[in-house]
Amino acid sequence: MAFGGSLWILILYMTIFIHSLLFAWGVCYRLTRMQLPRGISCRARLLAFDFFLGYGLVLAGILEKLGICHRYSIIRVGPLFIPIKKDPKLIIKDLDFNGVPVRVYWPKTSPAGKRRGIICVHGGVGLFGSIRTTEKICRSIAHQTDSVVMCVEFRLAPEHPYPVPVQDCLTATIHFLKNAKEYGVDPSRIAIVGESSGGTFATAICQELVTREDLPRVRAQVLVYPFLQSVDFDLPSYQQYHSVPPLFRKRAIKTGLTYLTGKKINIDGILKGAHVPPVLREKCKKWISADNIPEEFKARGYVPKAPAPFSEELYEQVKRAGETMFSPLLAEDDIIRQLPETFILTCEYDVLRDDGLLYKKRLEDNGVPVTWFHVQDGFHGIMAMAGWQSIEFPSTQKCLQNVVEFLKGL
Repeated sequence: MAFGGSLWILILYMTIFIHSLLFAWGVCYRLTRMQLPRGISCRARLLAFDFFLGYGLVLAGILEKLGICHRYSIIRVGPLFIPIKKDPKLIIKDLDFNGVPVRVYWPKTSPAGKRRGIICVHGGVGLFGSIRTTEKICRSIAHQTDSVVMCVEFRLAPEHPYPVPVQDCLTATIHFLKNAKEYGVDPSRIAIVGESSGGTFATAICQELVTREDLPRVRAQVLVYPFLQSVDFDLPSYQQYHSVPPLFRKRAIKTGLTYLTGKKINIDGILKGAHVPPVLREKCKKWISADNIPEEFKARGYVPKAPAPFSEELYEQVKRAGETMFSPLLAEDDIIRQLPETFILTCEYDVLRDDGLLYKKRLEDNGVPVTWFHVQDGFHGIMAMAGWQSIEFPSTQKCLQNVVEFLKGL
């Protein structure tokens, strides 16, 4: 009995020691590697948020190395503790759309006719996130726009790498379009809203559907700071904000490639562009180039760099990154010009800012109506905090309200 008690005391001390080391490492690492531009509001709050995020990722990495579980399964545990409260103004049901779990929100007020339908796709790089993490945003959109909202619970990588997550979203979207009237929705008034990687999925889905004459046309796409291309990770925003939390450049690429391949890949050569075949680079330079970024966005510093020599080995590891379902900015013009009216939200302090700017230009060049909202003090993930008052930032609700106003106009 005494030995057992001593063992537990030893385990307790070891646990405290490990957490202390992690805490000290986290403080030193963040203070020496992180950039917090003065233009970001509530900088201390963002610093604290990213510290605990990084702390959790490191702890999850240790558990992965011990063979207990993969790191992303630990991050997924948190949302399970988010309480789901009843809403007196909404009917909320968990349904199955052709094998894909979804959650649908109906306003209880009597509609004058068929309602607008909104498909919401959550972020999380295809590795984490769920219906629960976007619950407050879905409820808010349903309330404020008097729309039927459907959120997709797609399967996640690394267990189900690309293209499974986006294919799940496509399957659920097609079901919703085909059966819109059954859910009280006008088939001609369905929009797709995606945040972060959800914006990537929404973009890819809209591109996939433009040739489907058997389905109602999607009315609009709403893309909130989406990832859209894997050709150039040295655009001005990638250079300027490579160390701005929470989406550091290396973190973005590492997690994105884990979603793509289901495994970890050395990204050093990919950061320098060695994975892009010369033929593809030549084809895409008219679409993906710093020359297409307005000069005002280069003012914080930009130095053009030549890509590293092409590596066949790297290309073979990540060649599916060139598919338009992963990198929608690579779609041909005949697809782009058929896309629906678009809302794009970009944040200044976000490595993905220029992806949004480049897509905005491509859409406009091809005659697609674009509404653009740029958050001057924003960073990646700022809208995902909507409804969580303790961690909301000054521009969080501003982002959501601009999305809502666009949707109300459809």
